[in-house]
Amino acid sequence: MATEIERHNLNLAPHQIIIRPLVTEKGMHKANRYNAYAFEVNRLACKHEIRHAVQELFNVKVIAVHTQNRKGKPRRNKMRITITKAWKKAIVTLDKEDRINFF
Repeated sequence: MATEIERHNLNLAPHQIIIRPLVTEKGMHKANRYNAYAFEVNRLACKHEIRHAVQELFNVKVIAVHTQNRKGKPRRNKMRITITKAWKKAIVTLDKEDRINFF
């Protein structure tokens, strides 16, 4: 059984996997209520790599990782239509004792 890292033959460092935290109203509500944090992640990263990257960067224990592949949306600028880039979102649930402070 080949893992995702063997399929694309890249060894991504944790800071290359986690691109940025998604600090939104909905994300902060999930963080406060369910201890689940949202991140924009590298599109080549799998759940195991995301779990390892979050644990290493923030020194927390990860319980679950859920991922979503987000499609790019069409945007219009005067007479021109372009498409925003597609991206990957990861929602990481932490252990009860652990927290991440973004501010």
